Amino acid sequence: MAGVQGEDAGEAPGAASGRQLKVEVHGLAVIGDAERKGRPRQLFWPWFGANVSVLGLSYGSFVLGFGISFWQALAAGVIGILLSFLLCGFVALAGKRGSAPTMVLSRAAFGVRGNRLPSAISWVLTVGWETVLTALATLATATVFDRLGWGGGTSTKVIALVVVTLLIVAGGVMGFDLIMRMQTVITVVTGVLTVVYIFLVTGHIHWDTVAATPSGSGQEFIGALVFMLTGFGLGWVNAAADYSRYLPRRSSSAGVVGWTTFGASVAPLVLLVFGLLLAGSSASLSTAIAGDPIGALTTILPTWFLVPFAAVAVLGLVGGAVLDIYSSGLALLATGLRAPRYLAALIDGILMVAGTVYIVFVADDFLGQFSGFLTTLGVPIAAWCGIMLADVALRRRDYDEADLYRPSGRYGDIRPVPIAVIVAGTAIGWGLVTNTAASWLGWQGYLLEPLGLGGRSGSWAFANLGVLVALVLGFAATWALTRSKIRTQEHLAPTPADATPTPTANP
Repeated sequence: MAGVQGEDAGEAPGAASGRQLKVEVHGLAVIGDAERKGRPRQLFWPWFGANVSVLGLSYGSFVLGFGISFWQALAAGVIGILLSFLLCGFVALAGKRGSAPTMVLSRAAFGVRGNRLPSAISWVLTVGWETVLTALATLATATVFDRLGWGGGTSTKVIALVVVTLLIVAGGVMGFDLIMRMQTVITVVTGVLTVVYIFLVTGHIHWDTVAATPSGSGQEFIGALVFMLTGFGLGWVNAAADYSRYLPRRSSSAGVVGWTTFGASVAPLVLLVFGLLLAGSSASLSTAIAGDPIGALTTILPTWFLVPFAAVAVLGLVGGAVLDIYSSGLALLATGLRAPRYLAALIDGILMVAGTVYIVFVADDFLGQFSGFLTTLGVPIAAWCGIMLADVALRRRDYDEADLYRPSGRYGDIRPVPIAVIVAGTAIGWGLVTNTAASWLGWQGYLLEPLGLGGRSGSWAFANLGVLVALVLGFAATWALTRSKIRTQEHLAPTPADATPTPTANP
């Protein structure tokens, strides 16, 4: 996988190898067999490091905000986390079978240039996520400094933004070698300090208060479930093969799926449970988290632990943002941009800073905008995920890597059926979701009234069925309509070895 380029198979990713760090040259090109080393269990490290953020605690407040009980929230969270990261595991299989980035492997389904549409969607999603994580790291630092009496105003936020940005952009520009070394440190530090945080605030849990939370309706439960799907695995699924493409082709498929799912899920599951207990114990804390998801968690900490908490919060968020900026750079290249990978990552870093400035210094409603962002982009990504999962499941052979870069090859230039499916799935999905907290998304939900679901204010308004519908529609339509096309592709003779694309190939 990504972290074992040039390392022995048994060496953990990010382990000190004595090699000088240098900018990764791989962009959209395939990874040669000589560089494909490692074992599926090493997928644990990047996925765990990217999802061990204390933001997972805040999801306890987010999911209870749907008006459901602790047990309903726990069920929605566990199902949402495991199912969404299981989808990532299945998409990761494509990386093992094709040794190219996720949004290049997606060309097999959409065509070489037809894939620019989902690549653009993927790019917007990953840039959005890295912006959200950077903003949260900046706000958390300011809150900690304010509690310590060191000042948490504009100057502190600016300095925090600069430091966080440098860490994230450095990892994105340098590439896998530095990223995986960073992830090893982040995993250890954040893991240990998060356990200490949990121990320190255990006394703030009041089970009687938590248990007294009333149950919500089935529609509210579904809304919470969809929120967890989009907040976790569906936010990563478009990058899932970026980290498995360095594994040898002979690697266990079950291992790829299992270690991806386990590595990504274990920390969020633990953090969610504790976050539910904290938020359910204090209505004031739960309300505060909606405005400052990380900083609000410091209000129940002893002063001496504020600096270590700032470290665990920032490092955890940086761990996720680094992987996002790496994948967003690859997605930008997949849209057709002709530039080195590191330049694409740098462009995304500039956009990330601009978005963070808006969230930190202009916007006054984080949770509403965040929910709107997740749900709106969750619909087309869910449609793409359904298409990609069906495409991966239907294929019996490895990808013909050269044809992933040739519009005249077996995968074609623009495949109209998958493109029509993602457009239709998005249109239908947006008609079945609502985002009243984000005024600029008030046009959504246009199908709720015609389908007899009570309109934008009815009981189904916040169930966000559109995400689930887009996912199922994408899978079912692709399975039914492209089987014969895929069989035809796989009966063609392999492309000669001398036709393998060069590292600069980017139709």
